[in-house]
Amino acid sequence: MDSKLIFNFKKDISGVKIPDQLNNPFGIDIPEIVDIAAREFQGFITSVSPEWVYDFDVRKGKMFGILVVQKVDNDYAYLGTVSGRLARKTVCDNFVPSVFNDSVDDYFMDKGMTELTEMSNTINQSNNQDEISSLTVSRKQKSLALQQRLFENYHFLNVLGQEKSVWQIFKESVHSNPPSAAGECAAPKLLQYAFKYQLKPIALAEFWWGNPSKNKKREHKAFYPACKDKCRPILEYMLDDKDLFNLAHPEQLKEP
Repeated sequence: MDSKLIFNFKKDISGVKIPDQLNNPFGIDIPEIVDIAAREFQGFITSVSPEWVYDFDVRKGKMFGILVVQKVDNDYAYLGTVSGRLARKTVCDNFVPSVFNDSVDDYFMDKGMTELTEMSNTINQSNNQDEISSLTVSRKQKSLALQQRLFENYHFLNVLGQEKSVWQIFKESVHSNPPSAAGECAAPKLLQYAFKYQLKPIALAEFWWGNPSKNKKREHKAFYPACKDKCRPILEYMLDDKDLFNLAHPEQLKEP
């Protein structure tokens, strides 16, 4: 376990009520303990973000996540991370990293993306319609195969100590194929790290940081539930509860 990823509370939390169980990640209730952690983490972002190759004053904001945990010594601390990635080659050593290891199989993902780019360039430069059609089909097939291979290399633990890939998780759910970037959201990354290093999850929250989203549904520092399309199958598997989303959204109980 990397000590740089463990944030100790600055505020005295001795009088704060500790939840008996983890809050529903699809709900809107934010326990006080994780609200305190989020505000402290936002202060950390403010202090270190000028060093990132990502200008939040110009570019679209991003979702961040916080997970309050109980350590083996029974003290409370918290983990933090960003959904997705800040920018290529921009890394914050204090964030819980991606579950996917870029170096696996000799950087197959980087090599695959380079090949797809080269195919796209050839298509754009070609005047031969037959060649364009053939390469377009080949590029699509290669892209789909590369994405499947990627999802087969995202391995998540659940609360029972079991492990499955994102590909398996979605195939065994009603959602079938995982959407792009499934497995890169904050909540699954945080829970994965906690399960891996025997940190007990206490409270979870995700908030938006930076410029509002285009549809104005994401505002700076506001809390939001975990996303449905990418996170529902993963989180319900990780927490061993197939009804998490419906419990938070009873109006959608009839949804498949």
